[in-house]
Amino acid sequence: MMPKQIQATRILQRLSKSISRIHLEAGGAGSSKSHSVAQWIIATAYNHPGISILCTRKTFPSLRITSYKLVNQLLNDYQFPHELNKTEHLITLPNRSEFLFKSLDEPEKVKSAEFDRIWVEEATEISYDDFQQLDLRLRRNKAPPDQMYLTCNPIGKLSWVYKELVEKKRPDTIYFTSNYHDNPFLSNDYTRKLKELIGQDLNLYKIYCLGEWGILENLIYTNWEPVDNVPEYPDEVVYGLDFGFNNQTGLIEISVKDNRFYLRELLYESRITNQELCSRLEDLIPDRERCIYADSSEPARIQEIFDHGFNVHPAVKHADTIAKKGVIEGIDFVKTKHLYITKDSVNVFKEINSYKWKEDKQGQILDEPVKFNDHLMDAIRYALVSHFRLQGGTKDFFIN
Repeated sequence: MMPKQIQATRILQRLSKSISRIHLEAGGAGSSKSHSVAQWIIATAYNHPGISILCTRKTFPSLRITSYKLVNQLLNDYQFPHELNKTEHLITLPNRSEFLFKSLDEPEKVKSAEFDRIWVEEATEISYDDFQQLDLRLRRNKAPPDQMYLTCNPIGKLSWVYKELVEKKRPDTIYFTSNYHDNPFLSNDYTRKLKELIGQDLNLYKIYCLGEWGILENLIYTNWEPVDNVPEYPDEVVYGLDFGFNNQTGLIEISVKDNRFYLRELLYESRITNQELCSRLEDLIPDRERCIYADSSEPARIQEIFDHGFNVHPAVKHADTIAKKGVIEGIDFVKTKHLYITKDSVNVFKEINSYKWKEDKQGQILDEPVKFNDHLMDAIRYALVSHFRLQGGTKDFFIN
């Protein structure tokens, strides 16, 4: 039986009834698929003494700030007793059940172990070979049935997840789609934004609002690649800041080394007041002389951060250039730089992999990006254009 503290969604309820070996939850944004799986494996661990649960994702930086953070947060929120081994990334419960957090960028980390349950977050990131290796590890059978839970957005109709599990109707797999209707705890503001996608891009609306499988085409940025870390002793460091409250506040760090641009996500959270933001910036930006370029539509917030001692500036504007044209020119400038994004910048990857041009009802591509989950995309543009193009002597375009 589920603990009373847990607010159950329909996803959590069907997880509790599933007996299939593979349970695929492919859902739209905000459907609670990951949250519900985290809740379910916690309940499973407490109800079955001595079981071993693997939580995994393609890279450890992304695993650390998603599944690892979520499971720890829920255990603390519910005040469930547990021990955390930060070195081994292992959580042990009083009944000897364990959660092990290992990534698949080094497959040997999991090849020598066996598990009762496996949770793969963002399953479309991993390869079919990765999946097959995990399937071989799912054999401990201490608390039958052994189960693997796969969660992802349905963005990869060409991926192995769709082709092998959905299209071929693998017999040991149960497959569910989910969307915002499955999460009664989702805010009205976020639900409204999902519904508004129908007027911006039909494909994004089907994927992120309805939870239907699709293919993301006409992406804006392809000039990037993941890297492990930012180089030591960069030549220059600047920051881009996009304000939000109900929406996320996004802060990006851009380090330049040998004319290469390295991006690292520092902040991506909603419901942060400006006072809280200033406090967070003290830890995130220890050198207050470094330039921060912020959303210029919030002059009062910029002034408060400036008064707090930070070298913050409004992102570049020019009154003679309309906003829409300025965004396109800003995007064009960003596209001239090859971007190196650190692997722990999870929300940068989420945004950049769905940041696309609008399409009209006839499928014609428009010179305007879809306004959805673009907070860090805006922050990147603010910093790159304001600092580096301005330094180059070009000031005649609008950033916002």
